Amino acid sequence: MITCAEAVGQLWEYLDQTLEADRRASVEEHLSRCRTCCGEMEFAKELRLFLSGAAEERFPPDVLRRLHETIEELGR
Repeated sequence: MITCAEAVGQLWEYLDQTLEADRRASVEEHLSRCRTCCGEMEFAKELRLFLSGAAEERFPPDVLRRLHETIEELGR
């Protein structure tokens, strides 16, 4: 089974459905057993939903900075 770091590192590709079948299966197996990473996935889904609905809005610089920091942390 892959580690949490590996699962989270592939999370955005997983949600975009761009992972190869074997990597996708590994992430799904990990998510089926790890509540922490399931929480990360739910957060990522909500973030994507929020961002897609707010595409027309302008964000204050401090919000954009925090958003970019969060995305970078999720990618590690």
